[in-house]
Amino acid sequence: MFFSTTTNGIDAKGRVSVPADFRAVVSAERFGGIYVWCSFNGPFLEGGGEALMAEMAAAIDAMDPYDDARTAFERVIFGGARPLSFDQTGRISLPREFIEHAGLDAKATFVGMGRRFEVWSPEAHAERHARDLSFARDNKSALRRPAVRPEGV
Repeated sequence: MFFSTTTNGIDAKGRVSVPADFRAVVSAERFGGIYVWCSFNGPFLEGGGEALMAEMAAAIDAMDPYDDARTAFERVIFGGARPLSFDQTGRISLPREFIEHAGLDAKATFVGMGRRFEVWSPEAHAERHARDLSFARDNKSALRRPAVRPEGV
């Protein structure tokens, strides 16, 4: 799972170091990198590893094959996703359209979201985080623990 929030610099070629703990999450997968796409939920990027892409495929496959929503999700997620390989130092090269969509400049903030992660401009993330923190405080009673705890917990 992807945890933590880390801000790293982006160089002039669009290269950014993926946090080491994020790289560790996908290290056992065949592909030596991550999958990233422009989010349809706002000005940020979403991504994950092969396991996330398989989960997305299963969720989309469960939809009616002629559902317009299914087609939209396929186009946005699978058509928009890019497999981004790690270089020797753990960096990826973000495509220009991804940088523009997320409003990235000299830095990128990686936010662990459990099975996936997001990439934000630090300023946009700070604003969103403040709103999310306020919302979480106001709605903390909605968060429930499962009746049965997962094994090993």
